[in-house]
Amino acid sequence: MTQTAASSPNVARMLRGYSIEVNPNDLRALDAVPARLDPGTEVFLTWIPGADPMSFIPPAAQLRRAGLVPVPHIGARHIQSIGQLRQVAERLVGEAGVDRVLLIGGDRNTPAGPYESSLGVMQSEVFQKLGVTRILIAGFPEGNPNVPEAILEDALDAKLNFAGRAGLEISIVTQFCFEAAPIVEWLRGIRDRGINVPVRIGLAGPASLATLARYAVRCGIGNSLHVLTEKPFFAKLLVDKGPLPIIREIAAAADAANPALLPFGIAGLHFYVFGGFSKTVDWIHAERSR
Repeated sequence: MTQTAASSPNVARMLRGYSIEVNPNDLRALDAVPARLDPGTEVFLTWIPGADPMSFIPPAAQLRRAGLVPVPHIGARHIQSIGQLRQVAERLVGEAGVDRVLLIGGDRNTPAGPYESSLGVMQSEVFQKLGVTRILIAGFPEGNPNVPEAILEDALDAKLNFAGRAGLEISIVTQFCFEAAPIVEWLRGIRDRGINVPVRIGLAGPASLATLARYAVRCGIGNSLHVLTEKPFFAKLLVDKGPLPIIREIAAAADAANPALLPFGIAGLHFYVFGGFSKTVDWIHAERSR
């Protein structure tokens, strides 16, 4: 690939229409969002383990009033009861105008209530009965250290099959990685299996090496953690250039016969702001303006 990252059509397209995560307790980031993001940008609100799910209803409403699209995380294993799920859903839809949610299992060994997985929440139809038919689910290019690969594949198939029968508009948002190879291999794998739903590729925004390593351990992406420890040159690139080297490699995988398309039908990029919301948005804007 001889084009520079700045001139690559695929890189430029991938940096448009991105989504981003914000901690609902980060008031500074929430206040900055309206001035920093394009109207209509999807802003994901994380469900921190142990947090009261009602606490992210005001931030979701704030985002909606500012012209952004709030996408709350719904952690299945954090939900204490069907009543709590209904109350959260009703308030998110009624008070914040939420029309899509990210259903995840939740970082918890023992469920707090009746739901073992995001499929269980989907099957409850609590959100569907309120008119929410846009459902996002998680994808794991490097697998999940707590779940065998075969079970992950079966769970993905089960969710997609249920969504198809229920008429849901489903898409995937992936866990972040520190190298492009597992992302490209995973994308090829799901497309070869006939899975053609939209996929957003998760990437860590620019951050220090220590911060990237800390979140990698916390989020269980040990397979590409070796990039930070065993490939110092590439690790320095990630710190100095942010995720641009990864984006460039993914963009290089585009089908030469379809240059107008993003690789593998990628819907866009999704940024985890481990180094801070403003730092990530500054980086995106700087790269888009090159």
